[in-house]
Amino acid sequence: MSLSNSEQLIEALIFASDKSISVEEIHQVLTELAEEEISAEDIAVCIEQIDQKYRDLNLAIELVHLNGGYQFLTRKEYYPVINQLQIQRSKKKLSQAALETLSIIAYKQPLTKLEIEQIRGVNCDYTVQKLLEKELISIVGKAETLGKPLLYATSGLFMDYFGINSTKELPKLEDLISDGNEIGERTE
Repeated sequence: MSLSNSEQLIEALIFASDKSISVEEIHQVLTELAEEEISAEDIAVCIEQIDQKYRDLNLAIELVHLNGGYQFLTRKEYYPVINQLQIQRSKKKLSQAALETLSIIAYKQPLTKLEIEQIRGVNCDYTVQKLLEKELISIVGKAETLGKPLLYATSGLFMDYFGINSTKELPKLEDLISDGNEIGERTE
């Protein structure tokens, strides 16, 4: 395969990927299929050209840099119509328990199911299983404590789902806590 149409090949890879695809992944795929070598710099140039093309054409989709990779997403101005579609498909929506569990994992990762249950105060077997099935969290190892329980952390799909590049972009906990959420007197 010739890389003379590398821009179209890269565009096709980004389009076909169900989650953000990194320059390294693109490089691996193209290297395996091509007779000649394509550099990461050439891939970056092609990605910039693709991005410019979509901006110039003023399409409903755009190329977005997410989670260390690239993905085609709907432009923000089309949020109301996409939101309406999501409302109609709300059965795939995360439950309150799932959102709470996911938040705990995102802010405290990596942690065990027991640690999640201690924070939430309820059993989390079902919720953790559903988050694993949806690939929003993943098992990242085992704790060095008695019984070696599994450690959970957010996945790359979590970053895509919430439109962020890293957990550093999550709101700071201090920003989320308001004076109305406190019980008792404040001490310094």
